[in-house]
Amino acid sequence: MDFQIPEKLYYKIGEVAKFTGIKTHVLRYWETEFKAIRPNKSRSNQRLYRKQDVELILRLKDLLYNQGFTIAGARKKLREKPAAKVAEVAVDAPAAPAQVKTKQQVPAETSDQLALPLSGSYDPKLLKEIRQDLLRLKKSLEANP
Repeated sequence: MDFQIPEKLYYKIGEVAKFTGIKTHVLRYWETEFKAIRPNKSRSNQRLYRKQDVELILRLKDLLYNQGFTIAGARKKLREKPAAKVAEVAVDAPAAPAQVKTKQQVPAETSDQLALPLSGSYDPKLLKEIRQDLLRLKKSLEANP
């Protein structure tokens, strides 16, 4: 069963969470990760999403939960096709459980998903910290297969 977004000017975060199946804390996190999701704020500081924000959230849900993209990969995919339609995405269907992929199962485009964009500036200290965390995680995973 496909879901139709109700015709309203604005949607509160709870409404968006209810009909997209995405928890409110995840929606707030996605606002920090995806510049395109920028809800207006009311005088009482409530987030007010527009229909195009909700459509983008549904597109992100499909990319991240159904197609298995990473955050970086979804960001890149949205840059390639920002105006893609999400009408065919069924909202009421639960997201598939995450599956652990072995090296043989990882698609070839994964390396492109993790590449940093060329524009913008990056904090070298933060990148070094992330690298150290990843190396520690890798070492831990290798020690406990």
